[in-house]
Amino acid sequence: MADSRSKPLFCRRCGRPLTPGCGDFYIVRIEALADPTPPSFSREDLQRDVRAEWERLLQQLRHLSEQEALDQVYHEMLLYLCASCYRQWIAEPVR
Repeated sequence: MADSRSKPLFCRRCGRPLTPGCGDFYIVRIEALADPTPPSFSREDLQRDVRAEWERLLQQLRHLSEQEALDQVYHEMLLYLCASCYRQWIAEPVR
């Protein structure tokens, strides 16, 4: 986690300035992960030309930046929320 003292912090919802060390804010960490379950394969899948499948996937990836490719499988966000906004957010986090 980045050192929160290195730059000014503001509440992500209301914009209120936050002061590290004063206990007036929360850090909410959100991680989004792609489904980690191994894929299932049918007999038809196993009979496909694997080289052609790899080439097709590589073609799709060539049009993505490294960050875009990573975002498809993992993304992390840190939200800095003042105590008031945190109470509202935790009651309805999807709003």
